[in-house]
Amino acid sequence: MPDDAARAIGVLTSGGDAPGMNAAVRAVVRTALNRGVRVFAIREGFQGMVDGGASLVPMSWDAVGGIMQRGGTVIGTARCEAFRERDGRRRAARHLTERGIDRLVVIGGDGSLTGAHVFREEWAGLLEELVSAGDIAPEVRARHPFLSVVGLVGSIDNDMVGIDMTIGADTALHRITDALDALGSTAASHQRAFVVEVMGRRCGYLGLMGGLAGGADWVFVPEDPPAPGWEGRLTALVREGRAAGRRDCIVVVSEGAIDAERQPITCARVREALEAGLGEDVRVTILGHVQRGGAPSAFDRWMSTVAGAAAVDAVLEAGPDTAPEVIGLRLNRISRVPLVEAVDDTRAVVRELGAGDFARVQAMRGGSFADTTRIFWALAQALPTVVEPASPRRVAVMHAGGPAPGMNTIVRAAVRLGIDQGLTMFGIRGGVEGLVEGRVERLRWGSVDGWNARGGAELGTSRHVPTPTELQDIARHLEAHHINALVMAGGWAGYEVVEVLASHRHLFRAFDIPMVCLPASINNDLPASEMSIGADTALNLIVGALDRIKQSAVAVQRCFVVEVMGRYCGYLALLSGLASGAERVYLHERGVRLDDLQRDVAAMTRDFERGKRLSLVVRNERASRNYTTEFMAALFEEEGKDLFDVRRTVLGHLQQGGDPSPFDRIQATRLAAHAIDLVRGALDRGERDVVAIGVSGGRVTTTPLAEALASADRGARRPREQWWLELESLVRELAHPQVAEEEALPGLS
Repeated sequence: MPDDAARAIGVLTSGGDAPGMNAAVRAVVRTALNRGVRVFAIREGFQGMVDGGASLVPMSWDAVGGIMQRGGTVIGTARCEAFRERDGRRRAARHLTERGIDRLVVIGGDGSLTGAHVFREEWAGLLEELVSAGDIAPEVRARHPFLSVVGLVGSIDNDMVGIDMTIGADTALHRITDALDALGSTAASHQRAFVVEVMGRRCGYLGLMGGLAGGADWVFVPEDPPAPGWEGRLTALVREGRAAGRRDCIVVVSEGAIDAERQPITCARVREALEAGLGEDVRVTILGHVQRGGAPSAFDRWMSTVAGAAAVDAVLEAGPDTAPEVIGLRLNRISRVPLVEAVDDTRAVVRELGAGDFARVQAMRGGSFADTTRIFWALAQALPTVVEPASPRRVAVMHAGGPAPGMNTIVRAAVRLGIDQGLTMFGIRGGVEGLVEGRVERLRWGSVDGWNARGGAELGTSRHVPTPTELQDIARHLEAHHINALVMAGGWAGYEVVEVLASHRHLFRAFDIPMVCLPASINNDLPASEMSIGADTALNLIVGALDRIKQSAVAVQRCFVVEVMGRYCGYLALLSGLASGAERVYLHERGVRLDDLQRDVAAMTRDFERGKRLSLVVRNERASRNYTTEFMAALFEEEGKDLFDVRRTVLGHLQQGGDPSPFDRIQATRLAAHAIDLVRGALDRGERDVVAIGVSGGRVTTTPLAEALASADRGARRPREQWWLELESLVRELAHPQVAEEEALPGLS
């Protein structure tokens, strides 16, 4: 096998473009260079391999600078009919061997990955034919006995089985949710129905998740076709909603939606049904390719970066007998899936759709798909489906801790799902102080209308934890309202509030009830959950701000030191640094030493001497008590002298603001649904557990609160084990070359 110096990797993007592809290309190029391996960008996908020549571009470190925030793909993509024929693949093989390329990272959908697999299988035969034709020398064939292929799934449809999220899907959800939010205000102003078509081909992920995040009234997706007579039920739902005071109506139609007879359901068909039933005009909006465009979300940037780096290691490790793999996110971790298996399973879903086995199709989409479908239909009703029982169980919802986008989404879901399961729901306003003062009010179906998309916390929140003298007042008010269970959605203060109440059960019977904690904190620092509601929104706000900061600095040589929130947890600092291409990130978990600062100043100075125009440093607000943001900025300014200047920026409370992201809305709804199911079950069985609900490995989990808190560092108020710290080394690795380039390669123009 040739050594690394003789190896070359080709990277290409193929099929439809997807936001995040550029971040993946950047990671592939820089990781390969840091492994001492040459890397070529292949322009226009497989067409570039077939054409050869200038379509195969040798890449340098700087060639991929400043591209990760750009939408689309800077190396181009195209459909290639020639590559479908053996002659075209033979030409592609010749052009690759001319550059010494025998390892490919292919970023595209299932069709692109299938084409790459066929190419790999034919490789030895293609080279034999080239030798026979005199197009390559026998020694060239000997140097490249096999082709290794690794795939990254670039598709906004999120339709690859075995991969939880494909490159571009999260950004597409952002576009869809923003559009539904905007249309909702227009629909409410005119009391009008809108029918919105979203992409997805034969996969309803974007339609279902976009509809849930955007608060749609109805969704049509391929996996869940409506029974005959859906036209009348849809019209009745709209009429009931208007009678209950709702002015807007949004219906989402996936482009591959079908009915129970497997006939297409189009926007035109839905509009005709609504107009006939309502006797009024209905407007249609087809979002189209806007769902593909624009800057990628924070998630698509960091996930694509991590996957791109992992793809290089996978393709370099591959031997002649190594089956091609797909690299992607699975259970919140980067994993490798056999390419053939992933493609075959994905196409099997389409076959089952054609056969009409929709229950199996939903199961093949993953456990959360069917669960989300159930939750959506429970929330989308105009009114609850149950009649309140004579002796209802009463559940209160409250917040504690700092505000987090998604808190309102939790309350809306908990209230509506609770009422739909026969519970009577109450809201506690103002956190613990409100409970001490007795600000407890009943929440009805319409009380939370429109809360799905609102930032902040309509019920109010505070960081106050009850003192011993306040416990009696709290118990009195819980008893006065006959509260049978408590759902707390908040941060560390919320968990501590519930811990205090549970520890005083022996004194107050009012606390001897089921209590559930839901993680809602932008800091992502809560135990028993890998993700907290609000953290994704905050991360997107930070990355957006960093994009603008970088744009403001390109005209001069400047270093920006940016301070972000997180308290003693560095999640926001690290992930925003990874998603924005920061050169250095300082975390409380790692601390800051003088040696670190000296080394970083020296590296920064070298970079600016070589022509660098911008250096971005991200600092967690409590990374160090003494090496403050001001100190770092002053140190860098002093050492930079006339070479570069320094600006510091403290992003502040804008990180807690804004409407929740689609991810936070979806997760908030899922966790609230789990909490209501748990509370109802506990009340049915007469149990009084105190638990924390979270997400671990992509799944909703339930952990006794005492066990959850025992797993945390109480002094630093963060979990002892934090999955994202594994990504820290990538920030530095992708910011600075580890292997000196022998010569400056031209790269991309």
